[in-house]
Amino acid sequence: MTNSVYTPQATKKLYRSRTDKMLAGVAGGWAAYFGVDAVILRIALVAGAFITAGFAIPVYVAAWFLTPEQPGES
Repeated sequence: MTNSVYTPQATKKLYRSRTDKMLAGVAGGWAAYFGVDAVILRIALVAGAFITAGFAIPVYVAAWFLTPEQPGES
């Protein structure tokens, strides 16, 4: 008989990237969280800005302020 012990998985946290950033690190951090390439998110953001007549830009700025920066050395 096996003893089933609950071992919690490490929780992923959403942060702005300190290393993979072009402007604020939002796309780099979100890409790391979702496990995709940051270039894909950056292209989607630029395409979204054109498709939505610029609505994606304030969404990016809001994500910039609302997503905490990755902890680490300053």
